Amino acid sequence: MIVVLAGGVGAARFLQGVVQVVPQQDITIIVNTGDDREFYGLHVSPDIDIVLYTLAGIVNETQGWGIRDDTYHTMQQLSRYGNEDWFMLGDRDLATHIHRSQLLRQGKSLSAVTDDLRTRLGLQLRVLPMSDQPVATHIQTPAGLLHFQEYMVKRHCSDEVQDVRFVGATEARPAPGVLDALKAADAILIAPSNPIVSIGSILAVPGVHDVLHEASGQVVAVSPIIGGAPIKGPADKLMRGLGMEVSAVGVTRCYRDFLDVMVIDHQDAQLVGAIEDLGIPTVVTNTIMRDSASKAALARSVLEAAGLTF
Repeated sequence: MIVVLAGGVGAARFLQGVVQVVPQQDITIIVNTGDDREFYGLHVSPDIDIVLYTLAGIVNETQGWGIRDDTYHTMQQLSRYGNEDWFMLGDRDLATHIHRSQLLRQGKSLSAVTDDLRTRLGLQLRVLPMSDQPVATHIQTPAGLLHFQEYMVKRHCSDEVQDVRFVGATEARPAPGVLDALKAADAILIAPSNPIVSIGSILAVPGVHDVLHEASGQVVAVSPIIGGAPIKGPADKLMRGLGMEVSAVGVTRCYRDFLDVMVIDHQDAQLVGAIEDLGIPTVVTNTIMRDSASKAALARSVLEAAGLTF
């Protein structure tokens, strides 16, 4: 079994490569839920939905989130009624959030609801939220403590980052199946996701970090930082704000105590020595996922780094 720690658009695109190489029934995805938030009375799980929509083939590929060819009539009417519209949700996307919220109100866990959505979207792999309990990623800024969605979407990452907090993490527990999947995995792949908020939130859930440290399967990470910048998202601003080096070396330091292999892009080949000085073997390959073929090629390279062939 292959386990992938995932969050954001980069992870979803990486997973498009993984499913070309590994049978879906052999894949478990553990997804960041620190970005979850209630909007308009509905529970929205952005990273879970990005993964589900992408692998189901219905995602809006241009923006990397939402449903292809969606309309926004509901948002337009909500705005007319005086509601804020900085977090735009398409009409078909809203159906997902309504369905999720109804099931949660019936007492179902986020894990059970996610599995229901996965099944209805025709996916055979397992998709697990990192926790069934709420964990909210907040960014400390001079303007105060902001929920990550407010920091990124509403305020366009314009605030200085002073700290990152995972509110509720101490009280949370890994969702059912998360620790067992990590223990049983033949390989654990860390997708090219934001190491601070996407993967960092998963690591903040008690028990996850310790199990990764003791995992029998190889732990292999793909750097989301290429040439000193992320392909997408605010990883550079967050890392810089926390006093971290914005490079594949900085990403390696985030995972150093449990990481077995680091995968970096050809553009960063000069960093191999610095990464291996940290005690982490390094693989250099093309990590820019422009099309289906390059996604599959990256997945194969990462699995080979983990000692597996398919």
